[in-house]
Amino acid sequence: MPFNVNINVKWRVFGVFRPSVNVIEHAALGRLFLRLCNTLVLLILGFGLTLVAGADSAVRTNSAAEADGPHVGLAYDRFPLTLAPGERTEAVGPFYYTEDKDTESTWAVPPLLSYSKDPAVESKEFDFFYPVLTYERFGAQYRWQLFQLLSLSGGETQTETNRDRFTIFPVYFQQRSSDTNENYTAVVPFYGHLKHRLLRDEIFFVMFPCYSETRKKDVVTDNYLYPFFHLRHGDELKGWQLWPFYGQEHKGVTHLTNGFGDVTISGGHDKMFVLWPFYFNQHNQIGTENPQWVQGTFPFYDFLRSPQRDATTVIWPLFTWINDREKKYREWQMPWPIVVIARGEGKHTTRVFPLFSHAHSGPTPPSFSGTGVERPTGATNAYMESDFYVWPLYKYNRLRSEPLDRERTRILFFLYSDTWQKNTETGASRRRRDFWPLYTYQNDYNGNSRLQIGAILEPFLPTNHKIERDWSPLWSFWRSEKNPREQASSQSLLWNLYRHQTSREAKSTSVLFGLFQHHADEKGKTVKLFYIPIHKSKNRGVAATQPGRSASEAKPASK
Repeated sequence: MPFNVNINVKWRVFGVFRPSVNVIEHAALGRLFLRLCNTLVLLILGFGLTLVAGADSAVRTNSAAEADGPHVGLAYDRFPLTLAPGERTEAVGPFYYTEDKDTESTWAVPPLLSYSKDPAVESKEFDFFYPVLTYERFGAQYRWQLFQLLSLSGGETQTETNRDRFTIFPVYFQQRSSDTNENYTAVVPFYGHLKHRLLRDEIFFVMFPCYSETRKKDVVTDNYLYPFFHLRHGDELKGWQLWPFYGQEHKGVTHLTNGFGDVTISGGHDKMFVLWPFYFNQHNQIGTENPQWVQGTFPFYDFLRSPQRDATTVIWPLFTWINDREKKYREWQMPWPIVVIARGEGKHTTRVFPLFSHAHSGPTPPSFSGTGVERPTGATNAYMESDFYVWPLYKYNRLRSEPLDRERTRILFFLYSDTWQKNTETGASRRRRDFWPLYTYQNDYNGNSRLQIGAILEPFLPTNHKIERDWSPLWSFWRSEKNPREQASSQSLLWNLYRHQTSREAKSTSVLFGLFQHHADEKGKTVKLFYIPIHKSKNRGVAATQPGRSASEAKPASK
């Protein structure tokens, strides 16, 4: 099938490769880098498109008698997908494939590059040697990055017709927007102004760290020789510090209006330290129902006192005592985290690190079961459990917050992992097992399953679809997929050196570059040896034989 690569953004990726914004108009180094990237990408695309054209030509010359194929093993194979509607073409072993699944189309030369688009959700992705260089677009928003150091992003927002950012981290930051009040430029450490970056609403600096000013909501902090001296002010707030010698801050009680229009209290505080962290004294949540007093002389002692919780530490971390009246438990740490004991309704823990630990909180639910609908327990609080034996040899975690029930068992961190997640209302479940670097197995809510032998990165990044798209083909020596609802299955060894596929309508087998092929459907059976048909038979008045059903079970048609 023809495949057209067309990434439409405000700058052309595979043509001029130049942003429309004026972020690098005067940067000679940036223009040189972009020209080099442009030349490299064009060469790669030329090679890839040549492969696609050759493969598509082979498909068009294929006999119309078969729904898939041709089957030439590692060299070339085309087949329908097992777990979703669509088809996939693979060529040159693991180094080239295309896939059409539902509304999504993917084209890849692993691990060098890949391109994927889904018009239904207006998304496009392009990767070059992921994660070296990536491009992503979702709707009007786009972003490309190189080593997460050089990046360009932007698009429309709810309040702006256009916003474009250019970053050479951590040296240069720039933003240009249709709202000129949102424009900024920063050249670190000399001079700059940023908005909504680095966890702050605004940042202004001159010869950082000599002087900088930051704002987060109404709190403004002026830093001189950061982090040693600062002045801070805001709504009912005022403070200063000469770190680590002395600092103090006071905030009065204020009132805030939340998104529902309700007025809430924002507690005040009084904080002070001397020779941090040797001595500190704090009064927090002043004016609320749970005012707190925290004081300490590190590492000799510190304490917290409040209506809901008391805690005392002596010679940290040797001994800590906690009385949590809100969650209804008491805890002893002696020393933390080696020996921890907690008892009460809200928490039950027994730990002797690294030998063993058993901890849980919340109302105890029924034992975990991967199948079946469960009767609601009526509990409003989540149940959490965390156990280990000879850490990190064995680790178990469970979280239940209806309708979610999830458990995970691990051996030696990522060596082996078994994650099982269930919807208690519907009884549907999914499961994932990883045994690094041997295999990964997945079973989804629809009952579909997939086994892959060879898993180098998947156990560490189980939710990263780009690893599966760009890297997994290189080491997936065996792939087995099953779709019970569609009565379909497929198995592939060594990138289709052996491939077997079944469905309701047909079943086929290909071995050793297609030197032996077997295909059976409702029309009949075909056997090929060295690509030459040596046996053909037609079904005469006999119902189609479904996979897994012998010919003797088929009912003969009436004469």
